[in-house]
Amino acid sequence: MVGRNKKSGKIIRYILTTILMLIMVYPFIYLVLNSFAAWDQVDKKLFPTEFSLRSWKWLFGDAVTAAPAPWIHSFINTVIVSTIATGLMLLFGLTVGYALAKVNFRGKNFVNNAILFQMFFPAIILLIPQFLMITNVGLLDSYAGMIIPTALSLWAVFMYTNFFKAIPDTLIEAARLDGASDLKILFRIVLPMSKSITTVIFLFLFTDRWTNLLWDLLVSKSDSTVTLNVLISQMFGPYGTYPGPMYAASVLLTVPLIILFLLFSKKFQEGMQFTLK
Repeated sequence: MVGRNKKSGKIIRYILTTILMLIMVYPFIYLVLNSFAAWDQVDKKLFPTEFSLRSWKWLFGDAVTAAPAPWIHSFINTVIVSTIATGLMLLFGLTVGYALAKVNFRGKNFVNNAILFQMFFPAIILLIPQFLMITNVGLLDSYAGMIIPTALSLWAVFMYTNFFKAIPDTLIEAARLDGASDLKILFRIVLPMSKSITTVIFLFLFTDRWTNLLWDLLVSKSDSTVTLNVLISQMFGPYGTYPGPMYAASVLLTVPLIILFLLFSKKFQEGMQFTLK
């Protein structure tokens, strides 16, 4: 009897878990299905019964009803901006975090406290000063204007600092005695030991920058620099009568993030175990 109760309990948990998972995944399924649905069925049914590539053809420039927006170019813009910005955030986070954790210098505690103090401020309060600075130096509507203000992540610095503190000082001192510089120690010894936490930081930073809407919306003023998320937000205006292509563009925005997570899922789980300790 006890064995049956345990088995029944497991079955109920599996059923509930499956239902909750389907509820969580359904919005994305709905997104994908409507991107391939016939235009007369988009947003009309929970599960479309007629499918077509018309939305994707419209997206890639084969439009008959109206001139398509520059979707492919905006996707390339998003890749360029997100990749460079994330790379810079990782580089600065890595170097500053190492300095704060393993290098003794005057004012170290002050810098540490200043970073922690600034992390409590909402990022939106810096929006107007950053926009005015970008405008005054002539970087409005440019890749540089979209990348530079987002090139430093205090969160990445904080995460790297705490991770590097767990690395034994004796290992660093031994490398210094062998004549290795701090940069050599960082990139040849410390960085290979930090793959898991770097994966976590990279995925969070890239996702945040990839889906950043507000800053890109302020800085981008033309089709030459517009990013995919900005273009999707604009579909509720001149392109609002074409919901199918909007769903297709949303899938285009989401799929790279899913691919990245699947590629780095193992390292991501290892890094999350450290962050939760």
